Amino acid sequence: MAKHSFAKSLKIQIRVIGALLMREVLTRYGRHNLGFLWLFLEPAVFTLGIVLLWSITKLHGGSVSIAAFAITGYSYVLMWRNVASRCAQAVSPNLSLMYHRNVRVIDIFFARIILEISGITISFIMLSSIFIITGLMPMPADIFLMLQAWGLLILFAIGLGMVIGVVSEFSEVFDRIWHTINYLFFPLSGALFFVDSLPTSVQKIALYIPPLHAIEMLRHGYFGSIVRTHEDPFYLFVSSIILILFGLYGISILGRKVIPE
Repeated sequence: MAKHSFAKSLKIQIRVIGALLMREVLTRYGRHNLGFLWLFLEPAVFTLGIVLLWSITKLHGGSVSIAAFAITGYSYVLMWRNVASRCAQAVSPNLSLMYHRNVRVIDIFFARIILEISGITISFIMLSSIFIITGLMPMPADIFLMLQAWGLLILFAIGLGMVIGVVSEFSEVFDRIWHTINYLFFPLSGALFFVDSLPTSVQKIALYIPPLHAIEMLRHGYFGSIVRTHEDPFYLFVSSIILILFGLYGISILGRKVIPE
């Protein structure tokens, strides 16, 4: 009986999240013109712009493929940045949905998180495939390692998104500050450099930043032995789980305080 009840509840929540996903897509991209395609094209256009900029300016230097360096770096940034930004103040505009018995705060977060992760992942695969086919990028050295890195990055983005989403609902000031921090953190995120290029003393400090391990691992998988990377998957995994636990705890508190409009 308990199993049947759980299965029934799970099916209901999946349908709820699916409905919220469709609502989010229509609200954000509309029914006309490119519509749903912007889910993939928007992050792809941003990433392509960075590729062109770095190709012209030779910003990163080194002997690795500029296109591969840019696509891995900026897709990685889009993942944690966009997920967190979309979760910020996610509940307030959707308070009217709380009248529905089966809609919960966590469903709103999950819908936005799934939408961002899907779009960025598909754009990353699409751009990489196009550049590899056209010969502008080499084939990845270890796709399995890249998949592990991407999975850990998604885990971190989920945790960060939940925490930012909860805190922003309790503090409008934090919501404004977060968008500033978001952009200021970009140069420190590892997208523009390899950790190995930093002075040894700075490397130790930089590696306390969890997402740096994701981009180092991702580039290790892509470039293989031609680059030296510094990653600790276990540290990234533990940091992500801690963020997720804090996020879930915050969502449970937020759920009790939300008053439908």
